Amino acid sequence: MWRYWSYWSFRSRTAGATTSGTIGAMRRRISLRVQLLLLQVVIVLTAVAAVGVAATLIQARQIRASYEQQMVGVAESVARLPSVKQAFAHPKPSDEIQPIAELIRKASGVTYVVVTDSKGIRYSHPDPERIGKMVSTDPSVPLSGRTYVGTQTGTLGESWRVKVPVFGDDGAVIGSVSVGILESQLRADLLAQLPRLVPWVVGAALLGLLGAYWVSRLVWRRIHRLEPEEIAALLETRDAMLHSIGEGFVAVDDHGRLALVNDEAVRLLGVPPGSEGRPAAEVLDAGILEVLAAAPGESRLVLVGERILVAQRSDAIVDGARVGTVLICRDRTELHTVLRDLDGVRDLTSALRAQAHEFANVMHTVSGLIELGHPGEAVDFISRSGYGGALTDNTLVPGVTDPAVTALLMAKRSTARECGVALVVDPGSVCGADGSSDVVTVLGNLIDNAVAAAGLGGTVSVALRAGAEADGPVTTIVVEDDGPGVAESDRERIFTSGYTTSDGAARGIGLALVDRIARRRGGRVSVGSAASGGARFEVRLPAPLLEGSGGVR
Repeated sequence: MWRYWSYWSFRSRTAGATTSGTIGAMRRRISLRVQLLLLQVVIVLTAVAAVGVAATLIQARQIRASYEQQMVGVAESVARLPSVKQAFAHPKPSDEIQPIAELIRKASGVTYVVVTDSKGIRYSHPDPERIGKMVSTDPSVPLSGRTYVGTQTGTLGESWRVKVPVFGDDGAVIGSVSVGILESQLRADLLAQLPRLVPWVVGAALLGLLGAYWVSRLVWRRIHRLEPEEIAALLETRDAMLHSIGEGFVAVDDHGRLALVNDEAVRLLGVPPGSEGRPAAEVLDAGILEVLAAAPGESRLVLVGERILVAQRSDAIVDGARVGTVLICRDRTELHTVLRDLDGVRDLTSALRAQAHEFANVMHTVSGLIELGHPGEAVDFISRSGYGGALTDNTLVPGVTDPAVTALLMAKRSTARECGVALVVDPGSVCGADGSSDVVTVLGNLIDNAVAAAGLGGTVSVALRAGAEADGPVTTIVVEDDGPGVAESDRERIFTSGYTTSDGAARGIGLALVDRIARRRGGRVSVGSAASGGARFEVRLPAPLLEGSGGVR
């Protein structure tokens, strides 16, 4: 969804006139498609060349092995011929051996067949002039009764040869047979075979080049015809945008693992940095997991820690297929506080307006009685009317020195009166400022719930106590009402975020928030039955661990 963000805004880079910068600029001038193609061409050609060399070497070995088998067969056949063995006993063995050796040489296609006596004197040779002379290479191996195979340089040149011993009737070595073929002929035979190999190598190279072109084009299209610097700019843009927006953004893949968490989500959800790749169930709160499992597009009010968030879930769609889930979280803590304060101000304004109207009626009545000459009745009427609904009567408790708590009690008493509920503050209440807004948050939520539970004609009682323990001061808040109370089965669940017995989008938040504030302060909250039959909430708040570490309202 951020793919086509204007990447060029992030492309500006400072460039020095250095060699590395020049090389980098040259590389950037070559498109990624061409770079991929060239790289694959090099790989394909290298692989084909290596295969061709390997095939050539294998072919050369096969030719050499074939000739070796042939030469061994020829040499052993000559060494075992009875006519050859018998010729060794004649005065001139060469006269009988030379024709036989030449006949076999021509029939087998070898370069030479040389037969020697036990001293290395030749009895046969392709060059008749060398008959009767000593061989030019060492004959000790075959004359010792062993077979020799290898390359040596003789009178005819460098050749691949086989030497075998000739055994007499008594088993003694009476001579040797050497059969060989020139190395030049082996090379000629190999070159004659290469034309059959070249077409396959060339075909493989062409096929590899076509494949390289197809792959480079495919990759280029898959990355939407973007260059590496453009892709890097898009990633930078996406990261910068996601981590700078004021809303929490969480992406979860189809396997339930966190794919992306921006900075605001880390702050709002308390997710540890670097949680990408971990299962969402191990990192996110239960309320957030419920939103992830909800229907797409659904928004819910969720309490995470002491923050009130609006979480909305949607599906992540790529090329028409669902690839994961996206969760957007908006912090509504401050807005929730402002709206609640605004409701209080509106209620206070309505109360003041009603009091002003009531006071005007009283003054008109008093004025009429005086004009009618009944001053005594006017005095009695004033006495019966009392203060006319004064807002501060019996509200300013001397022991409550925290201005925020005092103002809250004044406002709540007025709004409760408008709802037909009497709010009574214990005159012996004591509450000083503790450097946080936790008392105001807890007290406000408990009074709102108590007023709603008491209903028309009901009474809500508030008491605040200050004590001291080994760890420091402790503030205890007690709020009672004469409503229907809280059933035994609900006394544990009412502190769960989202659980409520009332209607309204913001219900199920207040008591859960009270419980979390108490736990954070190392205190507790309990619910029981009041003497009047209603509910009794008691909250114990030890001193804050850090100065100013207040909860949110």
